[in-house]
Amino acid sequence: MTLKVVIIGNGITGITAARHIRKLSDAHITVISDEAAYFFSRTALMYVYMGHLKFEHTQPYENWFWKKNKINLVQARVDKVDFVHKKVMLNNASFLVYDKLIIATGSTPKTMDVPGQHLKGVQGLYSKQDVELMEHNTAGINKAVIVGGGLIGIEMAEMLHSRNIAVDFLIREQYYWASVLPTPEAKMISQHIAQYHINLIPKTELKEITGDNNRAVKSIITSNGTEIECQFVGITIGVQPNVAFLKNTEINIDKGILVNQYLETNITDVYAAGDCAQFMHPKYKHPAIEQLWYTGKMQGEALAQTVCGQKTKYNRGVWFNSAKFLAIEYQTYGTLFNTPAEGDTTFYWQHAKHNIAFRVNFNASNFTVTGFNFIGMRFRQTVAENWIIQQKNIWDVMENLPQGFFDPEFFTNYHKPILQQFLKQYPKPIA
Repeated sequence: MTLKVVIIGNGITGITAARHIRKLSDAHITVISDEAAYFFSRTALMYVYMGHLKFEHTQPYENWFWKKNKINLVQARVDKVDFVHKKVMLNNASFLVYDKLIIATGSTPKTMDVPGQHLKGVQGLYSKQDVELMEHNTAGINKAVIVGGGLIGIEMAEMLHSRNIAVDFLIREQYYWASVLPTPEAKMISQHIAQYHINLIPKTELKEITGDNNRAVKSIITSNGTEIECQFVGITIGVQPNVAFLKNTEINIDKGILVNQYLETNITDVYAAGDCAQFMHPKYKHPAIEQLWYTGKMQGEALAQTVCGQKTKYNRGVWFNSAKFLAIEYQTYGTLFNTPAEGDTTFYWQHAKHNIAFRVNFNASNFTVTGFNFIGMRFRQTVAENWIIQQKNIWDVMENLPQGFFDPEFFTNYHKPILQQFLKQYPKPIA
C-alpha cells in the first residue's frame, strides 16, 4: 500500500522534505498551505514591495514542476488535526488522511500588548499576506514608525525608504541589533542606517498607539512620553512558532512543537521541522528553535530520510547566518555573540573610512578559531566552517584569509591591513 505523507506548510522546510521524499520513494505526497498556491522565496518578498520583482519571480519552480513530480498542492487552512484517526481537517470542510504527518508551519510575527495595537495601519511582516497588507496600509502615507531592531525591522525600513516614506525606528538598545552584534559592529551599522535618513531612536520602547476618527493610526507614544505622528506602525519584535491551531491537542508544545534530534514529536508518525519546531534537548550553544532559511532546508532533508525509513539525526553543523543592512552585507560563522563566549578572546578590525569590518574569536588557551564576522566583505562559507571544525590555529587562519575572500574582481582585498593589525596585537609565538 502506498505511503500517504501529508505536509502542513509549503515553505522551505516543507517543500524540501517533499522533494527529498519524492527522490527516495513513490509515496503519495500532499502539501497544504493557505498562504500561497505555490512555494516561493520568502526572503524575496521585500523586493516585490520595492518594485524590483513581481511575485511570480519569487517562485523557484515552474508550476508544472509539482504535477511532474507527483507532489499534490492544496491551498487551504488546517483547522484541526485528529491524531487518533490520522486526519487533517481543512477549513473547506474536507479532510486528508495520512500515514506520516510533517508539521512545517513556520512562524508568525510577535505582537505587543499595547493600547491601539488593533488600529488600521499596525502590522507585522512575515507572510505574503503581510506584504499585501503593507501595500494597502502604506498607500499614500508619508510617515512610519518601526518598533523592534531585528533583521525584519531593517528590511521593513528599507522597504519604506524605497517609497520615500520617512521612518522613525525604535530600538531598546543603544545601537541597532546590539543584542546580537558586538558594540563596534552595532555602532557602525547604526551610523550606516542614519546615513539613509532613517531616524534610529535608541533606548526607547512603544507605550501606546493613538488613532483618528476612522480607527487608523494617528501617532505613537513612546516610553519616555514623546508623541510621534505617523500613519503606519510596523511591529518587528521577532517571530514565534505558528502552532496556535495545535493548542489543547495531544501534541507536546512549549514555545514550539517539541521534537527530538530526529524531529519526532511525542506522537508516533508525526514530525515537526523548521521555525515551528523546538528541540527538547538542544546541543550546547545551539538555540532550541532555529528560525533560519538554511536550517529549515537541512531539517527538511534529514526528515525526508527518516520518513522514508532511513532514520537520520538532524545535524546542523557550524552556525551560519547572513543578512543585509541596507547596502552592507553581513556573514557570521560559529559561536560569535555580542560578547565572547567563556574562554574566548577576540580580534576586531574596522576600516577607517568605509563600512567594512572583520572579527574573529579564538580560544584563549589553545588558540583555535571559534567564530567569524564579516561585514562589507564576502567570505566562502566552506572555508570558514572547515577552519572552525578543524580547530585551526588563529595565526594560520589569519595568514590564509585570502583563501576565503570572493569579493568581485577589482574590489579591494583588505587582508594586508587586517593581518598587520592582528600581529601587532597578537604577535606570533616563536616556535
